[in-house]
Amino acid sequence: MGSERMEMRKRQMSVQQELVPGTTAPGQNEQPSQGNRGSNACCFCWCCCCSCSCLTVRNEDRDERNRRASYDFKAEGNADFEESLKPTAEEVCLWGQSFDKLMHCPAGRSAFRQFLRTEFSEENMLFWLACEEFSKETNKSIIEEKARIIYEDYISILSPKEVSLDSRVREVINRNMLEPTSHTFDDAQLQIFTLMQRDSYPRFMNSSAYKNLLKTVSEQSVES
Repeated sequence: MGSERMEMRKRQMSVQQELVPGTTAPGQNEQPSQGNRGSNACCFCWCCCCSCSCLTVRNEDRDERNRRASYDFKAEGNADFEESLKPTAEEVCLWGQSFDKLMHCPAGRSAFRQFLRTEFSEENMLFWLACEEFSKETNKSIIEEKARIIYEDYISILSPKEVSLDSRVREVINRNMLEPTSHTFDDAQLQIFTLMQRDSYPRFMNSSAYKNLLKTVSEQSVES
């Protein structure tokens, strides 16, 4: 107890000395402030470095978005072009025979894509189209870049455009991504094709969109 009281007394005397004017030289008063300022300066420098790093990252992200937008434009460009095509009555009738005939017709893909958009499942067609273009690529460096973009856009669980794939296909893709090739997404593309064929295609055939289109082109065919 005696030693504790002695220690408390020393601290009180020290505080009192600091409060008495003139007991401490001005330079000494400024030193702690400079020390703190130096500490803040270090922190500020670190923040500046961090800001520079963040700026670099943002620039890289912007470049990545530009590359992605360019690739998306190419991947979806054909589909956008197809939307301007007008199918014939014969083509629209063939769509009802099989899903393959629908998907092999540019106007058919366009009409089906618009229908998927109303069901909020357009990503299935976009993924299929991206895989179609990707499978034709031969340049290794471009294959690696496009494979990563497709993975981030349609395979990653963090993507708003994630397609529905089973665990087996996901495992295959994850293995393939170690050394991507033009066949990296073959299994996934087939599974999405099958999903659209079994799930969305029958509804499209029974939809008012298809029936109205069939009626319109049939009437135009008769008039011509």
